[in-house]
Amino acid sequence: MPIKVTSENFKKEVLESELPVIVDFWAQWCRPCLMLGPIIEEIAEDMAGQVKVAKINVDEEGYLANQFRISSIPTVMLFKGGKPVSQVIGLLRKEDLIKRLGL
Repeated sequence: MPIKVTSENFKKEVLESELPVIVDFWAQWCRPCLMLGPIIEEIAEDMAGQVKVAKINVDEEGYLANQFRISSIPTVMLFKGGKPVSQVIGLLRKEDLIKRLGL
């Protein structure tokens, strides 16, 4: 199950995570984001213990969206060791998303 990340828990859940973290930047009104949701949940299930999966609602967390220059959603970023290492913009199939993120 993806973790809801906010400005309050971002450092602990993403930057200080032992595991790589997939972060899904999304919004409730974004149709492609809603279509990506089940794919993100599937990745969280399939890769439990290997990666952590987090979701950031850009409407609620504008500061984080700005900090990572999120201009289009859905945007999915992979963080390793507290640093963003890859980014995918748009709706992709699960296999393509995993490959593009470098997992």
